[in-house]
Amino acid sequence: MTREEVLELPVAIDVLTAGRAFGLGRNTTYELINAGEFPVKVHQYGKGNRRVLTSELWAALGVEPK
Repeated sequence: MTREEVLELPVAIDVLTAGRAFGLGRNTTYELINAGEFPVKVHQYGKGNRRVLTSELWAALGVEPK
């Protein structure tokens, strides 16, 4: 995922998109989440609906909006 793609993400994204931003595949993303070791906080909304706040993703990646 390019810097521009990361900056164009909506306010909250699904965990697979967040994992992709870190260069992780599906299995590794879920393994890290289940182990509590994903690089950013994962927010649970309802049953099975997990999201990452884009602002937290940007901070973890060291990316700042223009």
